[in-house]
Amino acid sequence: MSCGNIALDELGIKVDAYYASEIDQFANKITSKNYPNTIHLGDITKIVAGDLPKIDLFIGGSPCQDLSVLKDGKGIDGEKSKLFHDFVKLMKSVNHRYFLLENVVPRKQEWKEEIDRIVGVEGVFINSDLFVQQNRPRIYWTNIPISDLPIRPNWQGDYYQYRRTYYRKNKSGVCPCLTANMGTGGGHNVPIKSENKSDKLTPIEVEALQGVKADYTSGVSNAQRYKMLGNGWTVPVIKHIFRG
Repeated sequence: MSCGNIALDELGIKVDAYYASEIDQFANKITSKNYPNTIHLGDITKIVAGDLPKIDLFIGGSPCQDLSVLKDGKGIDGEKSKLFHDFVKLMKSVNHRYFLLENVVPRKQEWKEEIDRIVGVEGVFINSDLFVQQNRPRIYWTNIPISDLPIRPNWQGDYYQYRRTYYRKNKSGVCPCLTANMGTGGGHNVPIKSENKSDKLTPIEVEALQGVKADYTSGVSNAQRYKMLGNGWTVPVIKHIFRG
């Protein structure tokens, strides 16, 4: 859904051309709605590097399922996470200046070290709760200099109040990590304790938890909004990195 483009846009960094390799039709629809000049390339496994011009900034987040602590996967050689290799192959085939790769914290340390070796830099751990009220630990591999990270705010107290009149609270003051399946199985987002009952986050509140402006993802079903937001990046984290 072009969280990288959002970050560049909000920083005032001029973009001459933005290419996107995404196969999810709903995410592409939202990208086209917000950034109609985006050049859609589709499946990364079918992109020919020679067809691309010089790329100043090469960014991506390959599927995490086989790396996640919540799964018993096979690392970057697993059925879904093996797209990491396609990312690296394309990255090394284009004439780029900067790059950024994001993924979950690998379940095994040796997987993280293998990615470090292949990419050529040591991944940096950043939790989104330094910037927003969401617990989202991630690793960022980049050759962009990252400035000192902020001190984690005290998120205790009131949670969020947007289009409703009540306040949302939970024990730690932060929302659990947003996931791509928030909108499936009747879940329709993350349950949060509020006034002694279980309530649920709206799409606008989930957007806020990823640092995305309200209704950026409107135009598709709520289930698809939750999915792309759960798959997306926390924009303030990306902005912090891109400032370098």
